[in-house]
Amino acid sequence: MAFVRFAGRKVTVPGSPWMRKTAGAALIGGGALGFLPVLGFWMIPLGVVVLSVDSHRVRRVRRRTEVWWGRRRRS
Repeated sequence: MAFVRFAGRKVTVPGSPWMRKTAGAALIGGGALGFLPVLGFWMIPLGVVVLSVDSHRVRRVRRRTEVWWGRRRRS
């Protein structure tokens, strides 16, 4: 089982790469429909975190955002 470390917590994600990519894309797609009930904009960052396990480009963006957010909160 794969995991992602985010904000000091360890989050498990599906073990199969194609399942992770499908789940991440579905979360981002559902987040884009965040104006509908049940779906929400909170799904977009969660989808990015799931996709960051397999994609180095998405991982780089997630890490930069996490560093930026940490620096912003300190100041």
